[in-house]
Amino acid sequence: MKLLDWLLLALAGMALGYALWQRWRLGRQIAALGQMLAEVQAGNGNRRVLARPGEITAPLVYALNTLIDSYEERLARGRQAEENNRTLMTGLAHDLRTPLTTLIGYQDAVHRGDVTGTEREEYLAAARRKAYELKACLEQLFDWFRLHAGEFPLNSVRVEAVELTRGLLASWVPLLEEQGMGYSFEIPEGPFWVRLDPDGYTRVLNNLLQNALTHSRASRLQVLVGCRGNNLELTVADNGVGIPRADLDRIFERLYRCDPSRSGKGSGLGLSIVRELVTRMDGQITVQSAPGHGTHFLLCFPLAE
Repeated sequence: MKLLDWLLLALAGMALGYALWQRWRLGRQIAALGQMLAEVQAGNGNRRVLARPGEITAPLVYALNTLIDSYEERLARGRQAEENNRTLMTGLAHDLRTPLTTLIGYQDAVHRGDVTGTEREEYLAAARRKAYELKACLEQLFDWFRLHAGEFPLNSVRVEAVELTRGLLASWVPLLEEQGMGYSFEIPEGPFWVRLDPDGYTRVLNNLLQNALTHSRASRLQVLVGCRGNNLELTVADNGVGIPRADLDRIFERLYRCDPSRSGKGSGLGLSIVRELVTRMDGQITVQSAPGHGTHFLLCFPLAE
């Protein structure tokens, strides 16, 4: 046999050997992919398969690894959402039960005639306050579900913000006076025209006032409306206990409470709803506070032309 024939035979053998080796390696990788998918299906989301660049299966391996990473990320978000919902429902059950139990207790005492005269009026006033707490809690829960279900559409229109704010604040005066909260409202004559969703703006201001009334332990509340540059500025300030620095960076987080040990003090949704609504109306909200020095919320909305 000629040398050329030997060379051709050797090359053919090498090619066959290489092909068989590639087939064996491909079989191993396919088997590894199958095992990986089986383990992922069984709950092991950390399983991955490695491949060298240039290998036949490399694009498939990279795509599957990326897909599993995305799958695990969605599972983690789902688990976090489930935990958040569980925390929300647990807190809500407590937040509703506490004022409801107190409300029923006051009403029962009045109904049975256990209290009369001035004491009876005090019981009725206390029951009314608890009813408002329940109403605020339920409104925040309803708003939160609507926002995250995409069922809280905002329709920003050109609004005269001074009169809108004045009307909202007037509705709070009876409750502030009933609870002995001093207040001052500094509202210019205006007009200041802003593009806002009136319902969303109402929710924002109501939540900030309710937050001050419920959490600040303040004796005085101040609301300022003004104009700086091209922005409407709304300040809601109190002289209460203030917020520690460690909590200040997180108060707008959903379900976050500065002091979880305090009972009957809200769902942890109010400020989260405020920030989301303000952002959706192209506004900004900032907060300044320190223990013993009260809390100042500043909202800015661009003026409309």
